Formats: sequence, structure tokens, C-alpha cells
Amino acid sequence: MNNSPSSRSIAIACGGTGGHLFPGLAVAHELLERGCSVTLLVSPKDVDQQAIKRVLGMEVMTLPAVGLKRGGEIAFLRGFCRSYRAAKKLFRSRLPQAVLAMGGFTSAPPVLAAKTCGAQAFLHESNTVPGRANRWLSWLVNRAFVGFPVAARRLHTNRVTITGTPVRPQFRLRDAAECRIALGLHPDRPLLAVIGGSQGASGINDLIIQSLPLISRSLPMLQWFHLTGPSDTGRVEHAYRDLGLNAVVRPFFAEMELVLGAATAAISRAGASSLAEFAAMQVPALLVPYPAATENHQFHNARAFVETGAARLLSQDQATPEALTNLLLDLVESKVVRETTQKALARWQAPAAAEQIAEAILESITQAEPAPTEVRPTPASATR
Repeated sequence: MNNSPSSRSIAIACGGTGGHLFPGLAVAHELLERGCSVTLLVSPKDVDQQAIKRVLGMEVMTLPAVGLKRGGEIAFLRGFCRSYRAAKKLFRSRLPQAVLAMGGFTSAPPVLAAKTCGAQAFLHESNTVPGRANRWLSWLVNRAFVGFPVAARRLHTNRVTITGTPVRPQFRLRDAAECRIALGLHPDRPLLAVIGGSQGASGINDLIIQSLPLISRSLPMLQWFHLTGPSDTGRVEHAYRDLGLNAVVRPFFAEMELVLGAATAAISRAGASSLAEFAAMQVPALLVPYPAATENHQFHNARAFVETGAARLLSQDQATPEALTNLLLDLVESKVVRETTQKALARWQAPAAAEQIAEAILESITQAEPAPTEVRPTPASATR
């Protein structure tokens, strides 16, 4: 048996949202660096299909999974069964030594298929409150990894390692002026990044449109990068244009490391992956958690950062142009506030998270492999 890393195949189920996909990609790159063969299992959603266009050196398989929504139970079950069969067919032709689930509706069928085929299974939970898929999978996995310590108590396993949430290697401190120039913006003017997550956020888009007249009067030198999602790009562009503001508006943008490198501050949802990227690049953020997130997990993510001084919090139901502008004034204009926030963000950095997860998976595979059988030479007397 060839026990070298290059003989090892790892599947990573990481589709559905950027919060599942991008940490999965970070681990995938670490495994590639160690000579492993990596297969990404993603969903048909546009965020996955856009992101995988930049993937190199690994196989990508789209599973026909769909999320569980009220009234969509039959579609969910149909997608689950189809995804399970597709994953099992793949694993029968080329069985991976391990499958890593990053959470979400794409992750459960491959883990179940892997276990029935004899592969090891692992999961990573980025949020403070584990999702339904990961809570169910935690009964089955060999080990779980978590981004927030509090999440460990909510999983059905004692084999939990606190790693933080992996970020891709390009998310590191950068020169702000160079990043702004790369985005077509002025190098010396402050930049506010508005980020609704990988799919945009209509609630944040509405809030910004309502608040632009007041913010532009209070912060006349501010320039903008606004990630709208696919539905609101036109009306958001129109709002900036009407006020003559210097803004880059995009429905989707792959090079978010440039945006965060350019940003003086950000307005964002509170997905765990976004928070990990803010910490990695020390971007002070005003967090507006998605109010309909399952079990309100974005609020709990945000609160963990706010309690340590690493972010500001504004509930969407209490958000007004005045409240938003007052909070932004501190983050954009006060050097002391930004530096204090950045020091707090540095404590949330987990630069070795992807490496730690990759190493733990490979170590577990090695320990499970049978020791090579020693072949002893036949004594000459036995052949006479």
C-alpha cells in the first residue's frame, strides 16, 4: 500500500453559501500543498458556480442538493437522495480516505455515503450555533473542528478541536492604497466596503440607500465598494449616481481580498466566514446580522466579536440612517477607535486553522492505516 500523501484522496463538501465554500477552499489548498488529491462537492447555486471558476488543481463535482425550506420538504428529500446516490457512485469508483463537511445542505449526503463506503468523516462548524446538518453529522464523524469555542457544546461528539475558521491564503494584511488603485478608486481617500455576504443582502442595500444622503454629508471624502448580490445592483448604482458619489457597485466580486485590503471599515452581515476574513485583514466592521438566520446564529456570531471590542453591532430592526451614520463616524474618522478595534480583531485571527485541520485529517488517516507487513526472506535450508 502506498501511504504517501500523494496517494491520499480527500473530498470536501462545502457548497451552498460562501460561508461554507470559502473555508472549504482554504483547507483544500492546504491539502494540495501536502500532495493530496482533492475533490470539491458543491451545489448548483450561483455562488458556488462562480467561485469554482477560479479553482485549480482539484476536481469539482456539483451535487443536485437543495436547501430545506418551509413548503419545500419534498424537493429537499429528492435532492438529498439524488446527492447521496451521486456521491456514492463517485466514491465507489474512487474511494477517498476521508470526507470533510463544512456544513449546509450539501454536506450531509456525501458524509453518509462516505461512511457506508468505509471512509473517515470530519466536519467543520464556523458559527457559534451549529447548523442542523452539522448537528446531525456530529453523531457520525471521526472528529469535529469549530471556529468558536461555544459551538463545541452543541455538537454530539466529544472529539472536538477548536481551530478557528479557515481563510484563504490571499487574505492577509495589504497596502490599502495599492488595493484601492486596483479597484479603480482614489488611493488616499477612505473606503467603506458594504458586504451583504456571498449572495448580497437586500436589508443592508435598503438601509444604505436610505442613509446615503446623511452619510455623504457627514463623510464627504468617503468612497464606496458595494457588493449588492444579484437582485439589487441597478437600484443601488442609481442611488450612488444620483448623489455623485465615487462608488464601485458589483453583484458579485471574486477578489474580496482586494476589497478588504482597501477598506477603512466595512458594513456587513455576520456570517462566520466574513468575520474570519475581517480578523485576518483587521478590518473594523459594523455588523448588521441577518435577522432570519437559522436560530439567529448571525447575532450570536456578532455578539462574540462585539463583546471583545472587535466590531460594532446594529440590529436591522433598529437601524436608522442616524444610528448608522453615528456608528460609521467613529469607525471611519477616529484613528484611536480603528486601532483599538484592530487590536481586538487580531485576537480572533486563526492563521493556522486550515493547516491544523489538514494535518489532523492526514494524521487520522495514517493512524487508521494498517502497518505494512514485514516480508522475511525464506531461509535457504527451507528450500532444500
